[in-house]
Amino acid sequence: MQLFIYELHEGATDLMTDALLVSERDHTPAQFASMVQAARTAVIETFEEDTLVEAVARELERSHGFTYLGDEKLRAAMSVGMGAEDTYLVEQSDEFRSIVAEMDRS
Repeated sequence: MQLFIYELHEGATDLMTDALLVSERDHTPAQFASMVQAARTAVIETFEEDTLVEAVARELERSHGFTYLGDEKLRAAMSVGMGAEDTYLVEQSDEFRSIVAEMDRS
């Protein structure tokens, strides 16, 4: 089975919240953009999720059959480092959420 991956990004002034979605259908970028715009319009006034991106992702899951890869679907996480001691299973907790951070390594 082939899967297609789609991504949502929160605006540049927000906390860099991203969402990954999976679909068995291949949508063109224009089709995806249209679905995202409609989902945003549907939830913008009433969403209860922590972020607009998450609300839109959940709406796409409900209305268009996407699978939102939210934290609740995560089964295991590993920290991978250069040394064996830096490579370990990360304990999951409902108290913490995943975020994406961009770093300048210069």
